[in-house]
Amino acid sequence: MGLYDFSLYDLIVRNAIVFKDQPAWLDHDKSTPLTFAQFKQRVDQLAQGLQNLGCQKGDRIGVMGKNCLEFFLLFGAAAALGAIVLPVNWRFSAAEAAYVLKDGTPLWVFADNDNPQWVAEVRAQISPKIRFFNLQPNQGLFEEIRTAGFTSSIFEPAAVGPNDGFVIIHTAAVSGHPRGALLSHGNLLCAHAHLIMGFGLTPADVHLSCLPLFHVAGLFMTFCAFHAGGLNVNLPKFDAIRVVQLIADRKVSFMFTFAPMLKSILDEQDKTKADICSLRSVMGLDAPDVIQRYQAVTGGTFLAMYGQTETSLLASLGPFNDCPGAAGRPIALSAVQLMDDNDQPVPAGETGEIVLRGPMVFQGYWGLEDDNARTFRNDWHHTGDLGRLDQNGYLWFTGRKADKDLIKPGGENVYPAEVEKAILAHPDVEATVVFGVPDPKWKEGIKAVCVLSKGKTLSAKELIAFVGDRIARYKKPQYVEFVESLPTNASGAVDRQKVKAMYG
Repeated sequence: MGLYDFSLYDLIVRNAIVFKDQPAWLDHDKSTPLTFAQFKQRVDQLAQGLQNLGCQKGDRIGVMGKNCLEFFLLFGAAAALGAIVLPVNWRFSAAEAAYVLKDGTPLWVFADNDNPQWVAEVRAQISPKIRFFNLQPNQGLFEEIRTAGFTSSIFEPAAVGPNDGFVIIHTAAVSGHPRGALLSHGNLLCAHAHLIMGFGLTPADVHLSCLPLFHVAGLFMTFCAFHAGGLNVNLPKFDAIRVVQLIADRKVSFMFTFAPMLKSILDEQDKTKADICSLRSVMGLDAPDVIQRYQAVTGGTFLAMYGQTETSLLASLGPFNDCPGAAGRPIALSAVQLMDDNDQPVPAGETGEIVLRGPMVFQGYWGLEDDNARTFRNDWHHTGDLGRLDQNGYLWFTGRKADKDLIKPGGENVYPAEVEKAILAHPDVEATVVFGVPDPKWKEGIKAVCVLSKGKTLSAKELIAFVGDRIARYKKPQYVEFVESLPTNASGAVDRQKVKAMYG
């Protein structure tokens, strides 16, 4: 262990001392929370069990399941051993989930039994050498691993530094396949510092953990609450009725939301008249009218932000009311510039690509050296997003570069190429272009403009269902338009920008 090293396991050890008997974790259906000291004890037991299986620094541990204590304990045990967690999006199709596992090559996978058919379909597509365990609480092999052969005197954590990998989160598929963004211990700790400062967190705060732990926002928010000594109240998945009940009953003070989550919370509160005024801070992405409604109901603060998985969730942050419409100011430990297509800084106030340097930048895409070379060229992380900085230092998101044709329905990342590949698998579709359009519910929706093969007929409903059976359902188009032909450019290729202009 290096003199200047500090890992997430060091944080767990520290909190077991500093916040020993204070509540750290409470499942939504339980009345007694787990303390910070108890959390460390369980992490150590699980780490010892994994070590007995042969888990070593750098090994990957797959997880397929909804948010639960066992999922979070696995992150802690991996931190102790220097292993890398590979969480799988449970909204993926079986083929997408299998791709993630084959890409990350874990030796072990922990899966819950919420959807055994899906798990079976995934297992059928990957190596039989990968060993599966039950993620369910106090059941099966997970409990055996956690308790087998543990004695505190023999457990020795690995030597882990801030640049060592901690989690691989697979982001949207640029060219048809998801890319695994490797995030380090230092990335998470950097994010914690900014989140704790931005929210003004203390050990008295309560976080509602309802965003999935396979998502950068869900994972980082949950860990930042832990870092601050606050309580995490866990809900396996978002449900507006339960969320409003838990905010009122457990005095939840902060959380992260994507549209349309906050609106559904406010709609439910309007029906029940539940007291949700404890919710003093919300961070996320939403429409101004929804933000203003939240502030009027609770008197709380909405924190606007810009970020990516690749920037450890955050790149800019600030209260919405300080500059409505902006994405806050660049976070404290970051260098942010705007550059043109030649990687030269643009004049002040003009639009350019958002590029960053600093400890929040991820370690790179797993196994994709060409992508990394392009993304990290000239020692800057190139986000592919466009923005401008105003005279007061506020960052304004203005769109995406043409080569990053990303769509973000409800906070999820969807690349058109991935959806187009699924659409073109239909035998009656000859050509298609997919792009984002404004959507009243999801902020950004997915539209497909399609050309059918000669003599074929197909309804929008049929095509949407076809796509939903092949990729994650949040990636299927909400809007489909059939046309006779698609415009082309001088070289004969489909002119995507013209298609957007004509049918957007």
